Amino acid sequence: MGAEAAGSGPALRELVREAETSLLECKVCFEKFGHRQQRRPRNLPCGHVVCLACVAALAHPRTLALECPFCRRACRGCDTSDCLPVLHLLELLGSALRPAPAAHPSDPCGPRTLICHHAFGGWGTLVNPTGLALCPKTGRIVVVHDGKRRVKIFDSGGGCAHQFGEKGDASQDIRYPLDVTVTNDCHVVVTDAGDRSIKVFDFFGQIKLIIGGQFSLPWGVETTPQNGVVVTDAEAGSLHLLEVDFLEGVLRRTERLHAHLCSPRGVAVSWLTGAIAVLERPLPLGTGARSTTVKVFSASMQLIGQVDPFGLSLFFPSEITASAVTFDHQGNVIVADTSSQAVLCLGKPEEFPVLKPIITQGLSHPVALTFTKENSLLVLDSAAHSVKVYKVDWG
Repeated sequence: MGAEAAGSGPALRELVREAETSLLECKVCFEKFGHRQQRRPRNLPCGHVVCLACVAALAHPRTLALECPFCRRACRGCDTSDCLPVLHLLELLGSALRPAPAAHPSDPCGPRTLICHHAFGGWGTLVNPTGLALCPKTGRIVVVHDGKRRVKIFDSGGGCAHQFGEKGDASQDIRYPLDVTVTNDCHVVVTDAGDRSIKVFDFFGQIKLIIGGQFSLPWGVETTPQNGVVVTDAEAGSLHLLEVDFLEGVLRRTERLHAHLCSPRGVAVSWLTGAIAVLERPLPLGTGARSTTVKVFSASMQLIGQVDPFGLSLFFPSEITASAVTFDHQGNVIVADTSSQAVLCLGKPEEFPVLKPIITQGLSHPVALTFTKENSLLVLDSAAHSVKVYKVDWG
């Protein structure tokens, strides 16, 4: 009996976490539901549930008219009502929702997985986001998306601090952003598929440099430890290193690091070793789905690791479609998988593939990843129009 009770503990914690993510948070603002007035869950006539604060924010100040942010059905603020099942669930779970004391990092069991600590953004704040980066100096989070102003900067708590990059056809505007990085001196670099260029802004949104005419389709972009910028060209099948004087807004040198890649998309650089990881998405044969290959090169551009669909299939039961890649602080390669809606650790390049799922729940369509200095993992979930912050679970 004691063994059964002990075994049920992790299962119960997992059930509570799933309830918190799926049922007990507002999917507009991603705040937890509660009994306080602004956090109370409210039923819309269509059946969707949002918090009272979001009902007030969505409703017209005079007519109280609003649209459901999920299905667009029209209603009025006065047509909403308390969602009693969610309120009852909050009462039933009670103390189980209060966070347990964190284990000391020296716990010999080590981290087992990552859990969602909080999320920010949501529909309207972000629209179909595509790229994510972290400012090394300030810790602020930069996202590119399909909103009126294409670049959004958030503070570490998820509050919108600044936005810029007008949607338009002028040379300094951003037509269709694909990816973003932030340099060591706080310049924002965006790949723009609309005019096939790379655009450099200072952190306040002033245009510093436009690099056009050199790329067929610039896609992934990342900063190196030496403050260079690596860029993939998805149509040309190449990888480039740009050396830029960011203060002067001058491109000093362009070097083609690799010329024979298959539709390269995402790119990441390890600050520990200088290694470069590239995601290849070759065109499918016939009606088949796109496959994904992860290639890792040393700082001198020697191939030191590669994982293709066949190699991954030996370790993972379902097809993997890698949509983003990054390195953790120990030099492990981490990928986002849109097929299983998960984040996977592939291990160090010399150990490929040592596949371990580190996030398996709570994601819809992950498209970008980056680690903070505190070792939290930021995941850009395009379908949820949000950034989700994951931390180590020592439980």
